[in-house]
Amino acid sequence: AEPVCLARLGCGSMGGMLALPPGQGPHQVGCTDVMVGHTRQGLFLRLFYPCLARAGAAEPLWIPRPEYCGGLAAVALGRRWCSSLLSIAIGSCKVPVSWNGALKPCSTGYPLIIFSHGMGTFRTLYSSICTELASWGFVVAALEHRDHSAATTYFCTAEAVEEWIPFQRVPQGQKEFYFRNKQVHQRAQECVRALRLFQDMAGGRAVPSILPQGWDLSVLKDNLDLTKVAVMGHSFGGVTAVLALVKEPSFGCAVALDAWMFPLENLLYPEVTKPVLFINTEKFQTPESVAKMKRLSSRNSQTRIVTVLGTVHEDQTDFAFLPGKLFSCIFGRRGTLDPHRALAITSQAALAFLQRHLSMAQ
Repeated sequence: AEPVCLARLGCGSMGGMLALPPGQGPHQVGCTDVMVGHTRQGLFLRLFYPCLARAGAAEPLWIPRPEYCGGLAAVALGRRWCSSLLSIAIGSCKVPVSWNGALKPCSTGYPLIIFSHGMGTFRTLYSSICTELASWGFVVAALEHRDHSAATTYFCTAEAVEEWIPFQRVPQGQKEFYFRNKQVHQRAQECVRALRLFQDMAGGRAVPSILPQGWDLSVLKDNLDLTKVAVMGHSFGGVTAVLALVKEPSFGCAVALDAWMFPLENLLYPEVTKPVLFINTEKFQTPESVAKMKRLSSRNSQTRIVTVLGTVHEDQTDFAFLPGKLFSCIFGRRGTLDPHRALAITSQAALAFLQRHLSMAQ
């Protein structure tokens, strides 16, 4: 049924299948991709940042390459051969930001957010929330994890050969907790390595991106305030953000969007000492998961748990802005709250929390 539905909606060539909202803050937003290192131990991320306004600026593709449609088709639809139909439907959609735009200088330095994606997604599928945060004066680094939880990802070897890392389901006979727990620790460590990358930049160390687009990372050197750093994520990325607080004391706080708490071992809960904002959707969380969040809030009076009524799990991703028929073909029922309203509620709550706990002027 899904392929037929997608085919009927094949107007992606007009670029009308997805309309992501521009940032509502005072800054124009720029965007670039950064890949460092020639092994899977390197890092791959999409960077969102305040930029100088430029007429006629190019906008990046929401789905950066056709291979990602294949990964999405395999994970979301269970049919990799649907990728060409998915590509027709959404392959030409753009993100309303300036691709490789010039960084807007900031004498006091921008605060930094490391963002961790959910299972079966990748670095570009949270462009709406990342754009919104950047428009209010944050630099946001949206990671693409290499723990086999992304729909797909890749790295470039020293010989300029692309090696792809596919999504992996829990192997037969293996307990899900142990498989996902290993992944969440790798993901949190990748968040820490991303912070180290920006610390190196701020310290004046040359950090060459191996991608050919030519955005000069050295411009970040005097434009970041790394005393104000947070970690944020959705679903699997939400619990990744919580664990990253344990692994790295430089993270001042975490924002966990509809966090999937299952993979975190109980022994680590007493070690989460920094404040966390849990922003949940109405339809995703279980009593067991909320109980784990409450366990953290009982230890830290500044940790907060809020639920946005009328929302489903995908409302905290860019998928919320797909047309209704295409959304229902892929995910089923959508929330009753308008996705623009849901994004506004989520971003305003996150901004207030970040400004408070990163000691920012409001």
